[in-house]
Parts: sequence; structure tokens; C-alpha cells
Amino acid sequence: MPTDQNVLKKHVAFFDRNHDGLVYPWETFKAGFRAIGAGYFLSMAGAIFINVALSGKTRPGKFPSLLFPIEVKNIHLAKHGSDSGVYDSEGRFVRLKFEEIFIKFARTHASALTSDELMAMLKANREPQDYKGWIISWTEWKTLYCLCKDNNGLLRKETIRAVYDGSLFEHMERERAATIKKSLQSRDRHCVIQFQPKIKLYQDMSLLPWSSSLNLV
Repeated sequence: MPTDQNVLKKHVAFFDRNHDGLVYPWETFKAGFRAIGAGYFLSMAGAIFINVALSGKTRPGKFPSLLFPIEVKNIHLAKHGSDSGVYDSEGRFVRLKFEEIFIKFARTHASALTSDELMAMLKANREPQDYKGWIISWTEWKTLYCLCKDNNGLLRKETIRAVYDGSLFEHMERERAATIKKSLQSRDRHCVIQFQPKIKLYQDMSLLPWSSSLNLV
């Protein structure tokens, strides 16, 4: 990652797997949402929503493209209203604004948000008549909550911090890969266990006096 890259660019760069500086809807779908374990429908809807909403903003002065690419270097231009303010206008992380989320809204647990507290935050961040910003903020945070809440229905502070610094997606992808690998290993062991009794059966049958007249494979 380039040393001058701000955290918002790092956040988006996860989706740019070929490092060409552009993120297309199919990359958002496969290299993004599906890679971190999101369902097919959510991944498809998210890819369409994100790329259609952000493409034009990140390509100022350029003719609109029906492929809806997002230019990573200009992602700060896609910053919307009614947000938390944790990213500044240049895409840099503002620690004070991040801490304010929990000071103001984390009532049940000091370092986590419940679903109701999350909704309270979204309502408090709404700017008058900024309906587009309301929708985008709601979609972003509810998607994060659905994907990353813990077993107690809490969205942890460290999880939210990892979203902002761009490390969460990489962590989720590694976890999903490890889960898939473990599942495949378990399936292979199950197949071996099932196959072993059949081998033993054939071995036992070969000891029978009439087995020589059979063509055992």
C-alpha cells in the first residue's frame, strides 16, 4: 500500500484486486462482498448500489460509463452527507469523530452499539432534506451490522475501527477462507471413514473359500 494513501482509499482498494485503480461492479460483487462471505443477493444488490452511486462522483469531468467504474484515487469525492464525519473531506481518519460515536450512542456497552443505538446514531447524523445521504448511510451501516454483529447482537468498536482503517475486509476474507478449508478437510475425512468399512468388507470376503470364483474389484 502506498505510504501516501489515506485510509478511505485503503478501504476501497480491497475491491481493486488487479490494482488498476478502478473498481467495476463485478469486482465489488466477487472480490468484495462474496469474498467476505456475503450472500448472493446482498452481494449483487450491494455491487449495483455502490457502483451506480459512486462512479460518477469519482470520475469528475468524464463522460458517464455504463460499466460504472469507481476511480479509487478520487474516492474522497464520493463522500456523502449525513455521515459520521469519521472521514474528513480528504478521506483521512478523524479519531475524535470516531470516539464520539461511542461517547454519544453506546449506552448499553461502552465499546459496542446495539441495533437501536445504531439507528439513533443514524437519525442524529441526518442533515435536513439530505434524503440521498440518509439512504446511503442507512444502507452502509445496516449492511455492516448484518455482516459483523456478534452473537449478542452487538457491533463492536474494534470492528467499526477496522472498517475505517480498511483492515476488516481482509480479516473477513481470511476467516472465510479458513472456514471453507476446514469444511473441505472435514468432508474429506468423512469420506475416508465411510470408505474404510467397504475396504474391510472386501478383504474379509477374499478369505472365503469360494471367493476365488468371484471377480472382486
